[in-house]
Amino acid sequence: MPIILNQDAVAAKSVGANVQVKILIDETTTSNDNVRLSHWDVGPKGSVDVAVERDDIVWLQVLGGGITLSGSQGTHALSNIHLVFLPSGFKGAIESDAGAQVLYARVPDATRFDPDFAKHRPEYRVIDWTVEPVLDSEHDARKRIYMVTPKMFGTKAISGEMIIYPPGTEASNHFHEGAEHFQYLTKGAGICFSNEEPHKIREGDMIYNYERERHYFRNDSDDDMVFVEFFVPGEYDTIWVDDAPVCGWVPTGKNINGGEPSRFIAAHSSKPKETPVDV
Repeated sequence: MPIILNQDAVAAKSVGANVQVKILIDETTTSNDNVRLSHWDVGPKGSVDVAVERDDIVWLQVLGGGITLSGSQGTHALSNIHLVFLPSGFKGAIESDAGAQVLYARVPDATRFDPDFAKHRPEYRVIDWTVEPVLDSEHDARKRIYMVTPKMFGTKAISGEMIIYPPGTEASNHFHEGAEHFQYLTKGAGICFSNEEPHKIREGDMIYNYERERHYFRNDSDDDMVFVEFFVPGEYDTIWVDDAPVCGWVPTGKNINGGEPSRFIAAHSSKPKETPVDV
């Protein structure tokens, strides 16, 4: 069965100065060490040190407010449009003047999921997802924005995207072989179907799907439902249940603000295991 929990139900612990951390995924949650996920509430004038072990992968996404990330790669001001990949051995600090919320994820020992990881360690990278290309579902009004791919981050150990569900949209029932993954709801509410059982979900919910867990989503609300999802490892097989329509994605030629995107992604489907080279 999937694990579904809201961050409000998780006890917080203090780390750093005026920073509260809630553990959403660890070995007690999933009984494995594929990925770790936590929600950081960085209070006004809060700060916390960040260090990445040599064989680990770490990325963080700013959910709200603003932070300053400093370290060996310089100092960067980040807001809720940013996702940051921190390379092996990174040491730095997160600070916030007015406060911020951060989603912080770690894959321990990434060499398990990417044999080339030790030879070609990914570098520091900041992604502004608002300039990334938007793709439209060929079946409905859903939208997709890639946030973590081998081309963007240089590793196949993880992959991830943002999916936007306008009101009334619904995906096809499916499951994955070769990877486990989680979704985190950044906006809105809806229904998550797991093994055909419905679960009401809302902003701040984390849904963890084990391998072969059948699942799909429906937005039954009047507002957009938005989530980010990340897979470990980053390449896997997607199996569609009972001949459900395969999700196909068509380029819009625009970013989420309607402007020129940072790059071009051609039309493709979610069926192939290999990530398309232009993604």
